[in-house]
Amino acid sequence: MKTNKLTLAALAGVPLVMVLGNSLLIPVLPSIQNALNLTAVEVSLVITLFSIPAGLVIPLAGFLSDRYGRKIVIIPSLILYALGGVVAGLAAIFLKESAFYLILGGRVLQGIGAAGTAPIAMALCGDLWQGTERAKSLGIIEAANGMGKVISPVLGAAIGLIFWYAAFIFFPLVIIPVVLAMWFFVKEPEKQKEPPGLKSYLNSIKNIFKEKAPLLLSCFLAGASALSLIFGVLFFLSDYLERSLHLTGIIKGLALAVPVLFMSTTSYITGALIKKQVVLMKTLVVSGLVLIAISLAVLSFFDNIYIFYVSISMAGVGTGLVLPCLNMLITSATSSEERGMVTSLYNGVRFIGVALGPPAFGLLMGYGRPVMFWAAAGLAGVSAGISFFFIKIRAIKSSSQKEEQGEKEKDSEKRHKPSTEACEISGGGMLVYLSPKGDTTIIAQQPAKKPLDNYLEGQEVKNGEGNNQ
Repeated sequence: MKTNKLTLAALAGVPLVMVLGNSLLIPVLPSIQNALNLTAVEVSLVITLFSIPAGLVIPLAGFLSDRYGRKIVIIPSLILYALGGVVAGLAAIFLKESAFYLILGGRVLQGIGAAGTAPIAMALCGDLWQGTERAKSLGIIEAANGMGKVISPVLGAAIGLIFWYAAFIFFPLVIIPVVLAMWFFVKEPEKQKEPPGLKSYLNSIKNIFKEKAPLLLSCFLAGASALSLIFGVLFFLSDYLERSLHLTGIIKGLALAVPVLFMSTTSYITGALIKKQVVLMKTLVVSGLVLIAISLAVLSFFDNIYIFYVSISMAGVGTGLVLPCLNMLITSATSSEERGMVTSLYNGVRFIGVALGPPAFGLLMGYGRPVMFWAAAGLAGVSAGISFFFIKIRAIKSSSQKEEQGEKEKDSEKRHKPSTEACEISGGGMLVYLSPKGDTTIIAQQPAKKPLDNYLEGQEVKNGEGNNQ
């Protein structure tokens, strides 16, 4: 199936608004901290209590999407996501300094809603397209995710100039057009068979991990590590820009957008280039993680602002190399019946990575920058080593070949399966079979109530012609 631009645009809108859930708030975290008199670890909970519920609920959302359909999960999830923003915004307006815990409650609601958005959109891309079209669509999905991260710091900083809590109110405003686009422009492919029940479903997932545990777990670790590190760096950067360089407002937002601009641009290029080249995907995953490790290690030695920005930009490039390849590896390693659950597990782990990054960096900041950046570089290096040894190319190629063969068999069945329509010739009690080519054959005939003198008397209807007996 060729990529439909409207369909792809609607799907890309889902991760675009989902990523606002964290990235839009990063520029205003210091303002939230000051307004509510919070510590660095406490304010990091605004990110953590969005990401942890999302990570925990994503597997359930994946099961429901496999069972009942992708759209029926995505659209209500977007609405719940918007509702959480309303709760947090109203709490801030009416409770002011006492709003912290209700804001966290709204963030939990948003996290639950986020669980059924971008991960399910990724699975739907896997359902709609195969081969190079799938790689292209997943690259655009990841680029939309990254572009949301680029736009949101600037947007969040600009919105924060109005009120520190204005970002919460902004969420429902951007979600409405995405809901409408999903409703009107995205059509799911028909399911070939009834999805399994929960017990059977869990057993199939268990079997997948028996066969491919090293591959999947190494991909999970790579994705979680990359996002944990990039969000940890952004959390540190937001505080550093405001407290050390005294940057605020849109200038601060632009400064925060630099590393994610490199990440999103690299994601788009990577998604367009990888296609079905499994060897290249593995190489880029390992290389990207190594680049992140080196970039963060450099930051432990230098305090120069120019070196700092070059290093975090290179970390963004590394993340942009890793994420699209992991998306393609995960979706290609599973069948369509299991893809929703597996991609959801993967995205759940990614959300956990995002959740852990800010509080981990908040804690490590107390031990000094060298310790913080060496620890971060070590995590990236370990993930690179595990990916190198456990992402097996043969297993991925085998899964892709099986799926392509299955698609060919389904297409062949559709071409050769007759569309069995039958009709009764008026007045004659004659049941006629109509083949896909328009040929006709009598398959049943009852005695006529009156002679068929004027209509096919003594004739057999066959191949569209009347042949005298």
